[in-house]
Amino acid sequence: MKKLLGEERRNELLSLLKNAKRPITGTDLAKHSNVSRQVIVNDMNLLKARNEPIIATSQGYFYMYKEDTASNYERKIVCLHTAEQAEDEMLTIVDCGVTLKSVIVEHPVYGEITASMMLSNRNDVQNFIDRVSETNANYLSALTNGTHLHVISAPAIEQLNLAEEKLREKGYLVEG
Repeated sequence: MKKLLGEERRNELLSLLKNAKRPITGTDLAKHSNVSRQVIVNDMNLLKARNEPIIATSQGYFYMYKEDTASNYERKIVCLHTAEQAEDEMLTIVDCGVTLKSVIVEHPVYGEITASMMLSNRNDVQNFIDRVSETNANYLSALTNGTHLHVISAPAIEQLNLAEEKLREKGYLVEG
């Protein structure tokens, strides 16, 4: 494939993301466009600056349509656990049919830090855990001694309630 340049490339990337059913990695977008991954990162930032609802997750980039979230219920929950318990916490949530949309921590200098996760099933969680392991990354909750918030969503309130109940049983849910 020929190398796509500037605006033509960004339009092509936007079209790919809008038509994708799953996130697309920066590496795959770079191969498709015949450019470096860093060029893709810059393109994504330029598209986001134009208010395109592009989300970067550990699985790749995806285009967030407004109607995708309109039919789902959403809730913020506060959790506390060790790094060793992170996988169990994530699996507990997705096993209830709930999507783990993001993690939020409160940083003393930067304030609120939010990272998109978009984990909906066991495969997503395993890929996330693998990326953490491969990169020797720390969970954001390491900045707050394990305390963090999650934004979770599901098609039914009952699924959110079930996820909270399971997290409570395991001692991961912080309640006031």
